[in-house]
Amino acid sequence: MATAELTVISLGRAEVGASAYVAEIQRRLAAQDRVAYEMHAMGTNLDGSPEDIFALVAELHAVPFELGIPRVYSVLKLDERRDKAASLASKVASVQALLGN
Repeated sequence: MATAELTVISLGRAEVGASAYVAEIQRRLAAQDRVAYEMHAMGTNLDGSPEDIFALVAELHAVPFELGIPRVYSVLKLDERRDKAASLASKVASVQALLGN
């Protein structure tokens, strides 16, 4: 399993806000069942196999192009462990346990 953080940035759009593009990406995420996800203020966390994450990222990177944007910049951070199972929830729980939460 792997965890990742994805940010897709639409460049060359007339309006400053990006929420319409983010909303469409979230719709695409909701329509699939290969990768767990959670949106946050600066991107979206992903949880799944590396192969599924990479395939989904390729699809999501293309969304702004489909909406007429001429340039898209995406940032993907991927963390994969092969020594033990890890998920978004387990990584947060590990730190919270150290904090006494």
